[in-house]
Amino acid sequence: MTAPASPTPVSGTLSQDELKALVGHAALAYVVKGEIVGVGTGSTVNKFIDALATIKDQIKGAVSSSVASTERLRALGIPVFDSNEVEELAVYIDGADEIDHRGFMVKGGGAALTREKIVAAQSRKFICIADASKLVETLGAFPLPVEVIPMAARRVMRQFEAMGGIAQVREKDGLPLVTDNGQHIVDVTGLRIGDPLAFESEVSQWPGVVTVGVFAHQKADVCLLGTATGVKTMTFA
Repeated sequence: MTAPASPTPVSGTLSQDELKALVGHAALAYVVKGEIVGVGTGSTVNKFIDALATIKDQIKGAVSSSVASTERLRALGIPVFDSNEVEELAVYIDGADEIDHRGFMVKGGGAALTREKIVAAQSRKFICIADASKLVETLGAFPLPVEVIPMAARRVMRQFEAMGGIAQVREKDGLPLVTDNGQHIVDVTGLRIGDPLAFESEVSQWPGVVTVGVFAHQKADVCLLGTATGVKTMTFA
C-alpha cells in the first residue's frame, strides 16, 4: 500500500513538461551530498539532470544508465563513473512508463532497461519520478519492453503470443533498434501483469531474454508524482 504525503502546492495548470521539471527538481531532496548518485534515462530524468547540475559541486558525480544520460551529465560538468568503479549507490533516480500502487513499474520506453535495472540493483533506494499519467492500477497498458539477443527475437515473441500478448520488434528508421548493449527490443501489448514479481522471474529465465522491463525485484521505494496540485510523495513498503 502507498502512503501519500501532502502534495507540494502549485498554482495554475501545468503542462506535462512542467510536471516533469517539478518532480525532477523535487528529487534533489533525495540526493546524498558528498556521494555518487545513480541517474536513469528519459525525458523526466533529463529534467532531473538539469536540476542536478545546480548542486554538482555538492556530489562526487553520477553512475548513468545510458549513453544519452552520460552525455547530458558530462555536458553539464557532472563526472560520470563506470558502475564497476562504485560498490554501492545511496540512491537511484529514474522515471517509469508505468507504476502501480505497490511501487512495481514497467520501464524501457527509452530502450535503456538493462542498464537501468543494473544501476537500480546497485542502489540502496530507488526514487521514481513521474507525472500522474504513469500511475496505473495494473501494469500492462504500456507496451512492455523486453531486451533480447537478436537471434532469439522470434521465439521470444511466440512465447509472449502464447500468453495472449502481441509482440513486435521495435524499429528505428525502418530497421530494428539497437540498444546501447547491441541488442534488440521486443515490445509486447495485450498483457495484464497482475503478479509482477512472478512475471519478471519467469520471463527473465527465457533463453535469449537479456532483461524484461518489469521492475518488481528492483521496485521503487518512493515515487514523486507530478499532479495537477503539485508533487505527491508515495512511499512503498
